[in-house]
Amino acid sequence: MSDHTIVPCTHERHADAILAIFNDAIVNSTALYDYKARDAQSMVNWFNAKRAGNFPVIGVEDENGTLLAFGSYGTFRAWPAYKYSVEHSVYVHKDHRGQGLGRVIMEALIAAARENNVHAMLGGIDATNAGSIALHERLGFKHVGTLPEVGFKFGRWLDLAFYQLLLETPLNPVDG
Repeated sequence: MSDHTIVPCTHERHADAILAIFNDAIVNSTALYDYKARDAQSMVNWFNAKRAGNFPVIGVEDENGTLLAFGSYGTFRAWPAYKYSVEHSVYVHKDHRGQGLGRVIMEALIAAARENNVHAMLGGIDATNAGSIALHERLGFKHVGTLPEVGFKFGRWLDLAFYQLLLETPLNPVDG
């Protein structure tokens, strides 16, 4: 892997690059169960939601400041008792896959989750995405279930596998 820098992503600096990575995943893969490419306004809304939830958006840039990969997490479910659980996602630019960038982002997300007193990190992964599944398993995530045929894209049913990592945080969880 070439020289890279881990950075906090901002709308101003990274929205266009994130949008391009998202749209490539939408159009060419089952990494996102969307059908249509997103527009620039979706990035405004996406970054606003991340900021409002105090959720990190972490990127990896090359020596020229080009975004190669990014990841984030957000609300797992909207009810208060899930406040210590998050669902994360990681995306690597198509030209930079297989270089360890997904692991770099995941390790940074796990560190951020610990800092933010997250207890459970969950990843919903298309069950045919062997690379993402292997990455999660190498980082200690456990397969906790598969929802068969919950998505339909590219003319076929898609199974969604869930992987979970339990963290030692928070030290003193509370109700409410």
